[in-house]
Amino acid sequence: MLTMQSSFQLAFLIPLLPLIGFLINGLGRNQLSKQGSGLIGAGTILGSFLISLFVFQTVESGNTAVISYFDFIRIEGLRIPFAFQLDALSSLFLLIITGIGFLIHIYSISYMHEESSSSFARYFSYLNLFVFSMLLLVLGSNYVVLFIGWEGVGLCSYLLIGFWFKNQQYTKAANKAFIMNRIGDLAFLLAIFWLIIKTGSASFQEVFEFVKGNQGTEKFTTTDITVVSLLLFVGATGKSAQLPLYTWLPDAMAGPTPVSALIHAATMVTAGIYMIARSNIIYSLAPFTLSIISWVGLATALLAATIALRQYDIKKVLAYSTVSQLGFMFLALGSGAYVAAVFHVLTHAFFKALLFLGSGSVIHAMGGEQDIRKMGGLSGKLKITYITFFIGCLAIAGLPPLSGFFSKDAILLSAFLHQPLQYGIALFTAFLTAFYMFRLLFLTFHGSFRGTAEQQAHLHESPALMTIPLMILAILSVAGGWIGIPAVLLHDADWLGNFLAPLLGSATHEVSHATEWLLMSLSVGGVLITIGFAWFLYRNYAERESKGLLQFFENKWYVDELYDRIIVKPIFYLGRLLKDWVEPRFIDALVNGVGKTVQLAGRQIRFLQSGQIGSYVLLMVLAMVTVLLVQFFIRK
Repeated sequence: MLTMQSSFQLAFLIPLLPLIGFLINGLGRNQLSKQGSGLIGAGTILGSFLISLFVFQTVESGNTAVISYFDFIRIEGLRIPFAFQLDALSSLFLLIITGIGFLIHIYSISYMHEESSSSFARYFSYLNLFVFSMLLLVLGSNYVVLFIGWEGVGLCSYLLIGFWFKNQQYTKAANKAFIMNRIGDLAFLLAIFWLIIKTGSASFQEVFEFVKGNQGTEKFTTTDITVVSLLLFVGATGKSAQLPLYTWLPDAMAGPTPVSALIHAATMVTAGIYMIARSNIIYSLAPFTLSIISWVGLATALLAATIALRQYDIKKVLAYSTVSQLGFMFLALGSGAYVAAVFHVLTHAFFKALLFLGSGSVIHAMGGEQDIRKMGGLSGKLKITYITFFIGCLAIAGLPPLSGFFSKDAILLSAFLHQPLQYGIALFTAFLTAFYMFRLLFLTFHGSFRGTAEQQAHLHESPALMTIPLMILAILSVAGGWIGIPAVLLHDADWLGNFLAPLLGSATHEVSHATEWLLMSLSVGGVLITIGFAWFLYRNYAERESKGLLQFFENKWYVDELYDRIIVKPIFYLGRLLKDWVEPRFIDALVNGVGKTVQLAGRQIRFLQSGQIGSYVLLMVLAMVTVLLVQFFIRK
């Protein structure tokens, strides 16, 4: 049995093992077999998960630690160590990242089996590097180490989205994700510089102690708090796909389906929520920023939900669902319910990873087809996939006793206490969630088959390496929320709230049990009615043309077209202007002018080399006189 000290001492292995897996698979991709690559890729993540379990058990018993390994930056007046912080928040995220990551690695071994050995190893090396970066992000004890992991997951997202780089559209999607994330990352970097200048440190403990001790003073004014919190939030909007930086995430579905499950459901997109929750001391002092966060999150949740209503690509529906659920998490953060936001990160990791992997199983059975209009009637052939997908839909819809019910109920309650108008919009968005998810379920698995005869002949359930992770995630989607049961249902059963309270504070609900019961009943009843309405509309699919508002939703509010018109095209126009007008008239003229001047000077100066000794003596005398005169006037 590992002791507290030994489990913390082994913490460095948690990110190191995936890094080793990345190096072995990456450098040996031309020599390793598929079996070897898969074993190394999944085995290193399993090792990290087991060590994370020991660390979690140690933290749960009340122990925390900051382990410093070496000084990353050390200059006069500033010391930034490369250090890990092991506490309730980081240990919880370690389990999410390594646990879900391991299941997705196992799933990928079968899903990617048609790739060549070299491509297969390259895929697993990217996955390992991503997990390493994400672990570094949540383990860092200061903003600089967090930012290193933050940039790492951005790079890996680019590599994995564009994994099939021979397809130009996939490459464009990868570029879009990378560029849009850089916008948020610049704001995050500015916030780090601001904190270092003001506090003299980047370490969480030192920064938070300084902020608490000097808030509102000249050392750290209210303006400082507002600016830093807003800059950090802009960084989070890029990574966690909030308005206006959300359009990269649906396009990121160009990557392999397991990538969608890992990066864009369970880990990377929740980095922004982790960062704000970690910085809750700063945000608790910035009510203006919290108000902006709650409204941006709510607007993102509603917008993405309406778009998901009229999407036909099975992965695009889930992508916009992810954007919407992230909006719910930001609504909770803006309401000051940090525990509820982290709780939804946990449950969302279970049911969204399940739904993405379930969609991968469907795509695998359909020979690569992703259009749900060409599916239908798959429940008989894909029984395990159907049952697990159905559980995922129930969980995300928020029906008890599945995990999504408890976390979404906590968010809705926090919104109700914070601002009733936000609660009403959030409740309506929750109903939309149930509608578009069961629309997806009914069009995909119910009714008659609408694909080709060849596809129907080859329909089959996925192999065990794909279905076993589905079953495990389905169990977690059912029971994962039981760690946060509210007191109105079961007294003193909110283990998660008690576990995170020292870091994120405890939720104090100034509302009666009768009101809580009423809110729960309203939510559950509305979801059931919504599911019934979806069944009535889509139990027997008949393609209907989108008109009016539905066409607006199907075209994604024309946001991409708007960005293209006001940002992309002006930048391209400016580039053409610089290339066709400024470059030849100024840049080329300057460069060519320098060259011509040198040539002309060379032609004239060469006449000085006449070969006549008398001329040389004269030049020497003139030079000496010039030097003497210059020295005379300088001294004078």
